[in-house]
Amino acid sequence: MKPNSESRSYTVAKSSQLPAALYTAELTRALDAAAISAGMPGFKLMLRAGHVAFDRLMHQWPDVQSLSILCGTGNNGGDGFVMAALAQQQGIQVQVVCVSRLDDFAVQLRGEARQAYDWMCDQGVECHRYRLGMNLQGDVIVDALLGTGLNGAVAEPFVGAIRQINLSDKPVLAVDIPSGLCSDTGAVLGDAVRADHTVTFIGMKQGMLTHEGVDYCGQLQFDSLRIADDIYESIPVSGFRTCREDLAALLPPRGAASHKGHFGHVLVIGGDYGMGGAAIMAAQAAGRTGAGLVSLATRAEHVTAALTRAPEIMVHGVRSGHDLAVLIERASVVVIGPGLGQSAWGEQLLMAVLDNCGSDKKPLVMDADALNLLVINGKLDGTKHSNWLLTPHPGEAARLLETSVPKVQTDRFAAAEALQDRFGGTLVLKGAGTLSCDGDAMHLCSAGNPGMASGGMGDVLSGIIGALLAQKLEYTDAARVGVYIHGKAADEAAKNGQRGMQATDLLAQLPKVVNVFPK
Repeated sequence: MKPNSESRSYTVAKSSQLPAALYTAELTRALDAAAISAGMPGFKLMLRAGHVAFDRLMHQWPDVQSLSILCGTGNNGGDGFVMAALAQQQGIQVQVVCVSRLDDFAVQLRGEARQAYDWMCDQGVECHRYRLGMNLQGDVIVDALLGTGLNGAVAEPFVGAIRQINLSDKPVLAVDIPSGLCSDTGAVLGDAVRADHTVTFIGMKQGMLTHEGVDYCGQLQFDSLRIADDIYESIPVSGFRTCREDLAALLPPRGAASHKGHFGHVLVIGGDYGMGGAAIMAAQAAGRTGAGLVSLATRAEHVTAALTRAPEIMVHGVRSGHDLAVLIERASVVVIGPGLGQSAWGEQLLMAVLDNCGSDKKPLVMDADALNLLVINGKLDGTKHSNWLLTPHPGEAARLLETSVPKVQTDRFAAAEALQDRFGGTLVLKGAGTLSCDGDAMHLCSAGNPGMASGGMGDVLSGIIGALLAQKLEYTDAARVGVYIHGKAADEAAKNGQRGMQATDLLAQLPKVVNVFPK
């Protein structure tokens, strides 16, 4: 088959849906190698990648007249060379720039990248070596510089090229991954391209959906390049992306004879002075997510406010941990932490909960100051339970691991695994691309938006997860689907705008999200 005869009819539709399976760079390379070993020529895969990326570019910018394609000397650059040849065939003016430490950059090209370069040259396209500050003439810039093979910080001359791309006011398409972004962690390796669109291939790289990856990838599309299913079955995954189908399967329609006793009783504990709203929001979220009964144990001063806000909730004023025993006994799930505070009152309540919901007893969701009190009171050593579900944000995670927030964020996957290994149970590490981990599998949620960067969002999440546990979901499912419900409710609320979104805006959206059933 001639290089320019590769069909392009399949790309746009398949690129619209991100897959559930996630991979590291190493596992993606294993998929690529397995496909080649099974008889798929590497250059054919490169041609498909170039076609897919070029189709996406033309779909997004159909009136483009000129392109500037910046290529490295590896396979990512090879994808760019293919795009350049296709642009030439379509009559689009194309400027190809190779970023290399050597004046004679062509001597660095090997394998499929060299084949792509030679094919491009045969189409009459010239390639020039990058010079700092050179004019990038295209209407759209294509980043095909570094790909997923980067191990350390970006070095010159790539730093200069990346910074020039980012300073440009032109739209940017990244091929496979924005150059300088770690595909495993989502961390920026010194400098990285900020793309408007990214087209990634073969394996969905986990780092593109969390941490800084969500800022640098822009709109993300995926294409498998028609890799056979048996190839995917032969290579393990690094994690899973939670999606609508997971939610629909785990929350089917209710039977006509259902009653409130079938759907559990959530007890929310928290709401110290000045923070009463946090516990109220968690309790409301539990009810809106489908718990049969919801109780709230809070400061006596907050009882009237809670009943006024949500008369469906059974509200109890508690003075100390001694007041909790009967309430815990009646509940099927306990959520502690929203607005709990770090005073003696909060500490007594936490100790009472740990005494009554210890290892292998009823499900326990630990959030916010419940986690902080574990650190403050030195309760971490040997604290490992199978029945609790911890929901730290990066700051709380750093305290639990006795490290820094930047270190947690630099590799969120490693931090989630370390937390679960240390404390047992199920772990939810909140943030962009929230992760849940049970020791066996890692799940990532790509739902949600920047409007969630406001107080109270975590309190709503703890109530959601508590309600799912009350409805008999397993810990892992309650965690990953709870995070998804939370994110999708925020996406619904964001239809009115992200800026100014409040946690309570999610409450009205929760029934809409949780009543999505299998077709």
